[in-house]
Amino acid sequence: MWGYMDNYGHGWGMGFGMLLFWGVLIVALVVLGKYIWGPRTGEGRVSDKSALDLLKERYARGEIERDEFEQKKRDLKS
Repeated sequence: MWGYMDNYGHGWGMGFGMLLFWGVLIVALVVLGKYIWGPRTGEGRVSDKSALDLLKERYARGEIERDEFEQKKRDLKS
């Protein structure tokens, strides 16, 4: 009985298992930390900006022309 326990924890099986356990735990903590304390805007996050604010930003960056901006602005206000 004691001979079996003396060998427990030695060898590749147990060493790899512990390494895998700690690796998964560390990755999970990093992902959880980024989710909790990460930035509040970007993909998957709700923005505090209104649709009109986003439209104005697109126009300012030159992504849309004036005619399209005015049409979309009217659509948003109606």
